[in-house]
Amino acid sequence: MDIVYSDTHDFTAEQLEELFLSVEWSSGHYPDRLVTAMKNFGTVISAWDGEKLVGMVCAMDDGIMNAYIHYVLVRPDYQGKSIGREMIERVKKIYKDYLRIVVISYNSQTGFYEHCGFGKSEVSTPMFITSLWT
Repeated sequence: MDIVYSDTHDFTAEQLEELFLSVEWSSGHYPDRLVTAMKNFGTVISAWDGEKLVGMVCAMDDGIMNAYIHYVLVRPDYQGKSIGREMIERVKKIYKDYLRIVVISYNSQTGFYEHCGFGKSEVSTPMFITSLWT
């Protein structure tokens, strides 16, 4: 398995739908919106096994101080192979001069992010207004 990483923002609706639904994220039910979203993110790092999209990290930023990692996905059959960690490391390099990189984690995934260098805030809690169920 040779994983190739890319910074493309161009994906088909089918590629995104398959990836997002593979991790049971409700966003996958809106593949056309995901295509548009990928074009609008400042940073997109994707992982490919041949023609198969197997992982993705997307981030947005304010241009100088703060970056927010919004999506981190790796197909379940590719998890545990350091793909997620490699994509996070690439994003950290892009934003190395920023003062803050933020990610919001599902409680069950905090260990992965802590292993990548993130820490839980002692003074803040993420809050949402959302129509998504995951």
